Amino acid sequence: MKAVHHLCVSLLLALVATGTQAQLRIGQPSGFSGAVAAGVKENTEGAKLYIDAINRQGGVHGQQIELISVDDKFDPATTAAVARRLITEQHVLALFLNRGTPHAQALLPLLAEFRVPLVGPSTGAMALHEPVQPWVFNVRATYQREAARAIKHLASLGMTRIAVLQTDDSFGADATLGAEAGLAAASLKPVLLQKFPREKPDFGDLANKVKQSDAQAVLYIGSSASVASGVKALRAVGATVQVVTLSNNASEGFIKLLGEHARGVIVTQVFPNERAVNYRLIKEAQELAKAKGVSGVSPAMIEGFAAAKVLVEGLRRAGPKPTPSGLRDALESMHKYDIGGLEINYGSTDHSGLDFADLSIIGADGKFMR
Repeated sequence: MKAVHHLCVSLLLALVATGTQAQLRIGQPSGFSGAVAAGVKENTEGAKLYIDAINRQGGVHGQQIELISVDDKFDPATTAAVARRLITEQHVLALFLNRGTPHAQALLPLLAEFRVPLVGPSTGAMALHEPVQPWVFNVRATYQREAARAIKHLASLGMTRIAVLQTDDSFGADATLGAEAGLAAASLKPVLLQKFPREKPDFGDLANKVKQSDAQAVLYIGSSASVASGVKALRAVGATVQVVTLSNNASEGFIKLLGEHARGVIVTQVFPNERAVNYRLIKEAQELAKAKGVSGVSPAMIEGFAAAKVLVEGLRRAGPKPTPSGLRDALESMHKYDIGGLEINYGSTDHSGLDFADLSIIGADGKFMR
């Protein structure tokens, strides 16, 4: 009798354990160390605000979501290697919220080979938008749109002498096309267009070239660590130019890296003001952050939060027994889906999701202001 009792208890415990195990596995290969670590951690924190809330409510179709985050050290070759393991060993339904343009491009062959979707890559690379990548679902505007928007703003202020400094990789090349389009629209040419290596750039030399060019403003296209070092080098040589950078640096971590030089730096944004509670997306994120004891949300957290909302809706539409291909089809069916004041639109000919672009400036209090 005792043996039967113990057997029943063991079976019950096994059932409980199985019921609480995560069943919807999502893989996140991203730069948790290296030049973009600050922003990546905030992206992930924002995504987990929503995923954890959904899991507390019972998950999706009674199944918990498990986010498996792996450090790719911001190296594209490592991104591909760890993503392959996530797909073949962890059997993830999707890849999610990776950081970096060359890194996302390194994933494209894997997505096609294993027929696994990538949701919410934290990059605005045009290569992920046009032509349509059938396995990629973007949840943010392109870098080209941001860069053109930034140049248009500078021109509207009467600035005609604008320098463009770009990291020498596919991200830098992509965003610079947007900057050049913005300059052309304003009938301007850059007073300086200079590439710098992604690894170990000489910002002292660059800063001197900017000063010699007599630029009024600099559009700095690079990772948060690179741009912060570049700004410090500019100030060290006495250059007082207006600095502008893109939304990949819209994190509190970037502001901390800038330190005393943060005030006045303009950062483009691809989501509404993180304090604009008239957007339900922002209000919901703020409330969930507060419930976790987090004082507020950053733009990078909002990006992760929005991407998680899209992922979860895709999982809901994919049904109780989702497959990677089924999730892809479910995501593509999302048209005019409201994530809280912003509409996601996908279709067979468009996987861009959103086209929101705005500007912010870092204030004296170390916060993004709109």
